[in-house]
Amino acid sequence: MNYTEPADLPGPNDPDDAHVFETELDTNAEQLAHGHPATPEQVHASAAVGALVRADALYAGYFPGVNILNGSDLYAQEGELVGIIGPNGAGKSTLLKAIFGLVHVNQGAVLLRDEDITNLRADQLVRRGVGFVPQTNNVFPSLTIEENMEMGAFQDPKSFSARFDKVVDLFPTLGERRKQRAGSLSGGERQMVAMGRALMMEPSVLLLDEPSAGLSPALQDEVFVRVREINKTGVTVIIVEQNARRCLQIVDRGYVLDQGRNAYTGTGKDLANDPKVIELYLGTLAKA
Repeated sequence: MNYTEPADLPGPNDPDDAHVFETELDTNAEQLAHGHPATPEQVHASAAVGALVRADALYAGYFPGVNILNGSDLYAQEGELVGIIGPNGAGKSTLLKAIFGLVHVNQGAVLLRDEDITNLRADQLVRRGVGFVPQTNNVFPSLTIEENMEMGAFQDPKSFSARFDKVVDLFPTLGERRKQRAGSLSGGERQMVAMGRALMMEPSVLLLDEPSAGLSPALQDEVFVRVREINKTGVTVIIVEQNARRCLQIVDRGYVLDQGRNAYTGTGKDLANDPKVIELYLGTLAKA
């Protein structure tokens, strides 16, 4: 579905939100009944009902007055695996960082289970069940694997043993080499440590920023397998990827970002087979 310039959405704390939202849904249904296609904003609002996490018409950037995101929408239902692809500079990583409070949202809203979490600090989001794995500098190289896991559970240290056992079930190598310093690990092994540390607080949603970046094809495949395994445990996963074709193979739904807004969205299979997406994006992204 092609996205156009977004309309204003009601604020999440507006006491009339429920009424406004119901009116929008009624309008959407009426338009469809009379043969008028719903707008992208109406489609998003309808599909995002009950979502675990959603971002509505986000405008955000790193400097005042300069937005990287220009009205981007996103949602993930409980247990979904959602992918974000697009050309370099499209705002993919910025979108994840905006959700996780690392980039200031200038307009729009981020909601977790219908609670407004826009611009909350990262530590507050971790307590609420949001985990984030950055693309680079995502481990403490001077610490052992076990100590990295302890840092992941620093807000609830009494739970360390039980949670570490769960992480080891997903990543057996981390248990076998728990005393090894993270700085001596390969790139793929560091990614496992980073994902394992983020899982130590048992997040309901995990944000992954380019987990396969810089890895060999074999290690990339292993990362994608691990991401799918994490998702199968019940964790909702939102993943940003440059390896677009491989990403679309594993996700339930995907978004194609371009110039800070949604260009296309659909199931992973539909996007991978969409002639326009293939022509405009997959031809170059698949080689990235």
